[in-house]
Amino acid sequence: MPQPVNVRVTTMDAELEFAVQPNTIGKQLFDQVVKTIGLREIWYFGLQYVDNKGCSSWLKLEKKVSHQDVKKENPLQFKFRAKFFPEDVSEELIQEVTQKFFFMQVKDAILADEVYCPPETAVLLASYAVQAKFGDYSKEIHRPGYLLSERLLPQRVMEQHKLSKEQWEERIQVWHEEHSGMLKWDAMMEYLKISQDLEMYGVNYFDIKNKKGTDLRLGVDALGLNVFNGKGFYILPRVSSIIHFLKYFSQAFFLLSTFQDFVFYAPRLRINKRILHLCMGNHELYMRRRKPDSIEVQQMKAQAREERQQRQMERAHLENEKKKREAIEREKEQMEQEKQDLMLRLCHYEEKTKKAEKELQDQLQRAMMLEQERRRAAEEAARLEAERQAALLAKEELARQAESQKKTQEQLAAELAEHSAKISLLEEARRRKEEEAQAWQHKAQEAQDDLVKTKEELHMAMMVPPPPPPPPMYDHMDDSSDSEENNNTHSADLHMDGFLDHHNEEERLTEAEKNERVQKQLKALTSELAQARDETKNTQNDILHSENVRAGRDKYKTLRQIRQGNTKQRIDEFEAL
Repeated sequence: MPQPVNVRVTTMDAELEFAVQPNTIGKQLFDQVVKTIGLREIWYFGLQYVDNKGCSSWLKLEKKVSHQDVKKENPLQFKFRAKFFPEDVSEELIQEVTQKFFFMQVKDAILADEVYCPPETAVLLASYAVQAKFGDYSKEIHRPGYLLSERLLPQRVMEQHKLSKEQWEERIQVWHEEHSGMLKWDAMMEYLKISQDLEMYGVNYFDIKNKKGTDLRLGVDALGLNVFNGKGFYILPRVSSIIHFLKYFSQAFFLLSTFQDFVFYAPRLRINKRILHLCMGNHELYMRRRKPDSIEVQQMKAQAREERQQRQMERAHLENEKKKREAIEREKEQMEQEKQDLMLRLCHYEEKTKKAEKELQDQLQRAMMLEQERRRAAEEAARLEAERQAALLAKEELARQAESQKKTQEQLAAELAEHSAKISLLEEARRRKEEEAQAWQHKAQEAQDDLVKTKEELHMAMMVPPPPPPPPMYDHMDDSSDSEENNNTHSADLHMDGFLDHHNEEERLTEAEKNERVQKQLKALTSELAQARDETKNTQNDILHSENVRAGRDKYKTLRQIRQGNTKQRIDEFEAL
């Protein structure tokens, strides 16, 4: 009995193991993979593998897995990747899981320099990638060095600028902070909206030749076919056309026909088949976009709208809660500030009270000293009064003695004059002492008044109410072989069904033209990085991109320019390359 075949499928963020039967076809394996990862927009994706000749190929859904030219390993190795790309990610990608797979694949391609990205755009994209991974920037959480271990920029960009890892982090961190409030899925979508304007976004390249044998490069993407002049050119096509009618022959050449033959050659039949398959798939999606949505797509879009509305409601709720928390924090800070102010005022009153108490003590001490001085003055006045009385008595006594002893008039007059002078001196001294006592009495009264006033100020200071306690805080919540088909002719009639004259893709604007904010950010980054740029390390794509910028061209303006004129003119130009 045939044994099951082990298969390993690597997605952008996981590895899946399956055991498939020998008769399992590619579609069954593919369906099992998309069911496992919950993907419904399956038309963009495929299973990629490396064949026995070391070339990259896509699993054919109608053939058995075991009969395809997969490199013989155990388990068989496949990669789940986007095979076709939308024209406009914001209009076409519906599921978040689809957006995530495109985001990761496009980001890896830019970082590996498989898709050319100018330095200023690379830094801006890096900031969106950081927002998608880390969320809003926070000084407390995102300390210096939080991006040093992250792979965020193409190696080419870092080598072309004289900046250290820390300086790159500083620049990305500044723009990360600009995206505050943006949800993870919105950051991914902003990344893709800018990325889809890159010239190499979603393009599969093949080496071809024209009838003259000139080495050229063919690019196949959602907008049609582009021809580049030489193998080293990737971002400035010389000829472009939408896909109309395709045919290739086993003699290994490819024919594109509109009103006349447009012939180019590939080196191998196997490559012709891959070109045909990509053109057919892109054409199918091109037509699908220009027709009414199927019931399945309508259902997915309705579900996506509901999920988006739910996210918006949740986001509004989170913003409301955030504002409430911020208001509570502000109120808490205000109350804390008021508390500190009250404490300062209380300290001020305490210091004032202490000062008043000290002044009171000083005044009390002065009052005591004044009282003592008053008493001494009073005692001195009493003593002088006693001496005066004694002098009067002595005078009287002398008078009596004079009269009784009948002293001579001269002696008595002299003694009387002497005692009179002494009495005058004593009276003058008494008068001075009385005035001094009155002065001390007045000072004592002023000291008493100051004491009463100080006591009243102290009483008023002690009556200041203490600061109210803060209110309680609440928590808020490939085929089998080339030889099998050597005599066969393969064709695909890819008529445009009335859409030939409506090339809306050529009239599109880039995200930078539509979004003034993105435009300003890119201009600021261009000016900032120019100071550290080492022009000697520019690549061919850098030079071509600079020429496009100087000429005012972008991806869509270039298409509009090179698709002007009729088909014959474009074919003649192609053959002349």
